[in-house]
Amino acid sequence: MEAAAVTTWMFVAECPIPSDVAELMVPGEQPVAAYKTFRDSAIFTTKRLIVRDAQGMTGKKVEIYSLPYSAINMWSSENAGTFDLDAELELWTRAGHIKIKVGKKTDIRRLDMLIAHSVLGTLH
Repeated sequence: MEAAAVTTWMFVAECPIPSDVAELMVPGEQPVAAYKTFRDSAIFTTKRLIVRDAQGMTGKKVEIYSLPYSAINMWSSENAGTFDLDAELELWTRAGHIKIKVGKKTDIRRLDMLIAHSVLGTLH
């Protein structure tokens, strides 16, 4: 089953919430935090994680992944070590296993808390 494959994203650094993200929101949904990814951005909202992936030479084609927090069954976080400079967040979901590599400019514990508050229902 293709959905069970491991998906990997890279969060480089926290960034301002993109101004055009409002067009992706449903009524009552609010953006909470955003992270620069390799080609675009990832946005935590009050309802889901949205990862935008610009594609092609010009980056005009954009693929959007939407992961509702209700689909997350379990997660783990690992801080960076002495030799392994990137931290990592892993999500086990109904759609499969997702690895998020976290650059040294990103606070892994903040990401862990965003997931915790989102999945456990305390992010408003």
